[in-house]
Amino acid sequence: MSEALKEARKAALKKEVPIGAVVVAKGKIIGRGHNLSVNNNDPTAHAEIMALRRAAKKLFNYRLTGADLYVTIEPCAMCAGAMVWARVRSLYYGAGDPKAGACGSVFNIANSEKLNHRLKIQPGILETGCRRLIQEFFKKKRIK
Repeated sequence: MSEALKEARKAALKKEVPIGAVVVAKGKIIGRGHNLSVNNNDPTAHAEIMALRRAAKKLFNYRLTGADLYVTIEPCAMCAGAMVWARVRSLYYGAGDPKAGACGSVFNIANSEKLNHRLKIQPGILETGCRRLIQEFFKKKRIK
């Protein structure tokens, strides 16, 4: 999760919502990402999507069976769906998202019995640091 936090800080430096993600397989990071939606003018350029894309390219496979995703904030519906389609094994996230979280908070796409794949989910990893980073970002934004 500390590597995902590093990615989130990169996003903040680019004036993006500070969310970071890493994909790990066999104990090694195979994909990294941070939010780039504003800079790329791309609504799909969330940290999770960027990390999943890089991991898939590294493995030459869109299926990431056996891989784990670490992300600083609970994924949204789009990202949760991407994790299901990629067959990610486990999701570890820092802080929940009570407004848009799709891994248990608002929706539970990642564990929906209506879909053909479900992820193991472990929330609360380095939660305080993850929550603080995003809260400070929005606090500064409101002051401006």
